Amino acid sequence: MNKKRNKFFTVPATVLAVTAVAVVPVTASAAAAFSDVSKENTHYDSINALYEAGVISGYSDGTFKPGQDVTRGQAAKMIAGALKLDTTNVTNPNFADINPSNQYYGPIAALAALNVISGFEDNTYRANETITRGQMAKMIATATKLTAKGTSPFTDVPADNQYANYVTALYENGITTGISATEYGVKNNVTRGQLATFIVRAQNSIDNPAEDSFKLSIMHVNDTHARADMLPKLATAVKEQKAANPDSLILHGGDAFSGTLYFNEFKGQADLALLNKIGFDAMVLGNHEFDLGSSDEGHQALVDFITAAKFPILDANIDFSGDDKFTGLFTDLISSEPENGKIYSGIVKEINGEKVGIFGLTTEETKDIASPEKVKFENYIEEANKAVKAFEGLGVNKIIALTHIGYDDNPNIDNDILLAENVEGIDVIVGGHSHTKLAEPVVVNTNTVGEAKDTTLIVQANEYVKYLGTLDVTFDKNGVVTEYNGELLDLGKVADDAELVELLAPYKAKVDEVNNKEIGVSIDEDLVNPRASDTSLVSVRSSETALGNLITDGMLAKAQKYTDKKVVMALQNGGGIRAAIPAGNITVGQVITVLPFGNTLALMDVTGAELKAAFEVSVNNAPNENGGFLHIAGGRLQYDSSKEVGSRVISVEYLDETTGKYVALEDDKTYTVATNAYTAKGGDSYNMFGKAYSEGRVTDLGLSDWENLMEHLQSLQEVKTTTEGRIVDISAK
Repeated sequence: MNKKRNKFFTVPATVLAVTAVAVVPVTASAAAAFSDVSKENTHYDSINALYEAGVISGYSDGTFKPGQDVTRGQAAKMIAGALKLDTTNVTNPNFADINPSNQYYGPIAALAALNVISGFEDNTYRANETITRGQMAKMIATATKLTAKGTSPFTDVPADNQYANYVTALYENGITTGISATEYGVKNNVTRGQLATFIVRAQNSIDNPAEDSFKLSIMHVNDTHARADMLPKLATAVKEQKAANPDSLILHGGDAFSGTLYFNEFKGQADLALLNKIGFDAMVLGNHEFDLGSSDEGHQALVDFITAAKFPILDANIDFSGDDKFTGLFTDLISSEPENGKIYSGIVKEINGEKVGIFGLTTEETKDIASPEKVKFENYIEEANKAVKAFEGLGVNKIIALTHIGYDDNPNIDNDILLAENVEGIDVIVGGHSHTKLAEPVVVNTNTVGEAKDTTLIVQANEYVKYLGTLDVTFDKNGVVTEYNGELLDLGKVADDAELVELLAPYKAKVDEVNNKEIGVSIDEDLVNPRASDTSLVSVRSSETALGNLITDGMLAKAQKYTDKKVVMALQNGGGIRAAIPAGNITVGQVITVLPFGNTLALMDVTGAELKAAFEVSVNNAPNENGGFLHIAGGRLQYDSSKEVGSRVISVEYLDETTGKYVALEDDKTYTVATNAYTAKGGDSYNMFGKAYSEGRVTDLGLSDWENLMEHLQSLQEVKTTTEGRIVDISAK
């Protein structure tokens, strides 16, 4: 410890480990100290730590009022209490507005004696006025004897500002990161909760001096899904972050492929041109990077993407050796000198003289939800352990897992939480796949296999380039996380980067040409494509939708033209329906965006028992979402989501057109069903369909799914925008 610094109270160890926007529980106080400070409050741990130390007691009604602006008198009392100053035997500071009867007289006098406060030019202290962030910076920096060594990145605190040195001292010691990358908010008021966190961070800085620590800044996106038109905004945000932290890493959590016309037209090359310009440090492959594996060209588009990338691709749990297209592109080794356009298990980056290890993982679920073909997947826990040991063998003790396995995805396959709990030594998991919006980092400190480094931060930035994730992490000399701060920056509020707009222009011109062509059909109401939210479970992945009905109706009508057999049903997985169609004149681009994966229509011959088993898979997660949830044409389903998984289907019927009545499926009878080739091959864990495919009971008609939908819409006199009761959960009645 720097002995020249004043020391605040003793902070519980768990608070010291992660003080900024912490989510780790404070051991000393399992329950909230105040009725209005829940565990979800950003400042919960700091407030509880001050309460346990006897620094604060709150109001008589049991509240703390963390969101209320703190006054100069309250700030003096909290800081003096944290310093454990004698506030009884004090010398009168002779402020004109503070007499010995004032409730804050003792703390103000004690701090004045240490020259922590000096008051205003008119010899007043103004105890009842709110304190600004600038004034607070001066008080805390002076109280702890922190001094500035350089300058801060904050443009609102220039070198000649009266608070510049104090703000810089807090910035250099990890006590503040500002209200943005370039603004401190020097004139902003400070809330009671914020002051509590600043005090605890200052204590952390004293116990873990900056000169013995290493700060790492990470930017991250994931599941961008060909939203090339959002990348100019991303470029602007990245430039702003780089201005404040030039050595920041920028990482991509996978799934750049599939989702818009940019991918349909350019197979990843439009996105890549902009990703290269932005300057990514690494990317992990997502499951959708393998969508084209079953096409005539196989994974050629992916190979072209990788070879043209001006950054390395990371994947420790994929074996590419079975596909000759990847020959020479991949290695299982950890590289300290990685080449752009190559695939590595992991890489070592040197940042400000410190080594940082980064390795990649892709979900094993890819074999069920994409078309990897000859590309094989290995166990993520085993490969992660190998990667960590390899890094440690190279003397690297700061390790990032760049993953596309999902934050809390299917635990029977893989997810980030299980990775953190079962692999010792990972400090940060930058994730993707589940499209999770983690507004702040999540801490997992319950590692089940070791205690040396049991704190892992998990971050994920939602989807579709809506946000840029930022994470600032401080490590001690042993590579242990001591402090962190992270948030999502809303890219919808960011201006486009002019250079990238120009770079995108030729791609956009082609996309606009296709996108804007009208198909000759107009609708008065939106064809919605809902996803579950905090307030509603209604979702394309768990509920019947009018759009799902139209898609399957088109599949059924088209399939019947290609066989003499009776096609009793058409099925479409909800995860393959990716967008709504707004009211108005429908365009080609809108239709393609609904079904962007280039799937083709297939016919299956399956038994009634196999179909019933398939519908059990379809509703196994109901009422929650399942990407394999099946929309139906030609039939109807009743099930009970309150029943045990595997026993939820009550009835499956198909329409007998000769009688106009619905008829129950017979287990031993074989039926012809239409679906997309992805589902017919067993995608989304439909093993019974995969078995039919392997036995030659599937015929791929090679007909484009989005073209089928477009033709069906064009054939209708009226487009129905409401549901019809084809799929009913009786427990919801």
